[in-house]
Amino acid sequence: VFDKTGTLTRGKPGLTDIIPLHDFSRTDVLRFAAIAEKRSEHPLAEAVVEAAKKEGLDIPEPEGFNSLTGKGVIARFQSEIIILGNQKLFNERGMDIDFPEDKLTALEKNGKTAMAVAYKDKIIGVVAVSDTLKESALRAVDILKKSGKAVLLITGDNRITAEAIARQLGIEKVIAEVLPQDKAKEIKKLRAKGLSVAMVGDGINDAPALAEADIGIALGAGTDAAIESADVVLLKDDPLDVVAAMDLSAYAMKKIKQNLFWAFFYNIIGIPVAAGILYPLFKFLLNPAIASLAMASSSLSVVGNSLLMRRYKKPV
Repeated sequence: VFDKTGTLTRGKPGLTDIIPLHDFSRTDVLRFAAIAEKRSEHPLAEAVVEAAKKEGLDIPEPEGFNSLTGKGVIARFQSEIIILGNQKLFNERGMDIDFPEDKLTALEKNGKTAMAVAYKDKIIGVVAVSDTLKESALRAVDILKKSGKAVLLITGDNRITAEAIARQLGIEKVIAEVLPQDKAKEIKKLRAKGLSVAMVGDGINDAPALAEADIGIALGAGTDAAIESADVVLLKDDPLDVVAAMDLSAYAMKKIKQNLFWAFFYNIIGIPVAAGILYPLFKFLLNPAIASLAMASSSLSVVGNSLLMRRYKKPV
């Protein structure tokens, strides 16, 4: 199970669309959106603020700020409320997004995250942000699928956007619109079906899911919380390293089994001979010095076989 943002995507989205409504201008929409997002640390917020700065807009500090995880933000500016978020947030506040449904769907089908902007309890426009896939993401997913593993995508994005990203990667199963605190519940559901689950993530929101999975894999560029919760920490944020980690694990298990085989083989034969099992039949007793040499040789063979792992090369 892969988290989307920052794991399969670069986690550095950019603002792609600004659509003003009613009598508001494109600049108005961008400025109010940037004010609302100025105190947020979310990658989508950074994209909005960065776009406003590039256009030379003044972005004053909001007088109040509240982040609603998985929904959006609410800020207070000049005693008025600015709301920026998804459909779920506006539905909860009893506000309709006065924007053509087909246009909103078109944005999301292109893998963009669309967010409405409201000022003084009125929708003033829509902004869309898009993240780009990491170069190696498609290849990593393809290799995992060919190895017989089921690959899933889990994200807090709406289903249309999530499925657009999944189609680009060839992922059939998508778990979308999941609040951060519910990701671990989704992993638990998969495990309840008898599946062995590896969760790959990088953000603080992924930490509970990483801990819940049979194997939690954190990308090295992720947050400390994700790294602390994971069983495996990759030094880079390359999805192909997930493939390499699994391949290396399989190779290590292969060496363990080889070493166990040879250790048992030596001892099953060597111990009875050293104990004198051949004496009644052949009057043969093993010289203690030879027995010691044989014991040392068996240990050296196991250590030598293990050292061959230094020749290991990543498959990708």
